[in-house]
Parts: sequence; structure tokens; C-alpha cells
Amino acid sequence: MVSHSAKEVFILGITQDGKTFRPSDWAERLAGVMSQFRPGGAVPGSHLSYSPWCVPNTLDGNKCVIVHTDLRDEEAMAWDFVMNFARDNGLQVVEACLLPDPPPKN
Repeated sequence: MVSHSAKEVFILGITQDGKTFRPSDWAERLAGVMSQFRPGGAVPGSHLSYSPWCVPNTLDGNKCVIVHTDLRDEEAMAWDFVMNFARDNGLQVVEACLLPDPPPKN
């Protein structure tokens, strides 16, 4: 269960037993499926870019998908889909929160 204070959830490409999840492009595939779920809804051509709510990335050299919790509030079934994907494949899920930007250096 993801707490309501988290702003982002990282689905890591590492299984619960520490193995690298395959195929190697799983993060891009998952984010591609989720591309239509975005603020304001799908628009023509939205399948050509990732949703800001579900973005593939790399963390410490491992593939991951960063899922913003706004997806849970706006598209509950899409949120359930990505969370069930992680659970069904035994992937590690880590909560994150936004930190304020450091003050500018003069």
C-alpha cells in the first residue's frame, strides 16, 4: 500500500529476491502503455510521448518507472494497473516525496 503523503512511487526493475527484471525494455513498454493517461486526458498524438504521471528512468544503473500519485487520484484503474504490474512481477516499489529546491548560491 502506498501512503497518501508520497508524491511519487518508483517501480524498480529489481525483483523482491534481488534479480534484474527482464525484458530490458520493460520500463519503456509500461510507460508507453500508460502514455494516454495524462493531465487533461488523452489528446491526438499523446501516444508519441510519455505521460508526466508515468515516466521510465534509471536509478543507480537500474531501470525504473516513476509513477506520480496524481495518477491514483485522476485515473484509479490506471493506477491499479501499474501497481498490480509491480506486484504480479515481484518488483520492488519505493515511495518518494518531492524535496524543496536548494536555495540559489550567490
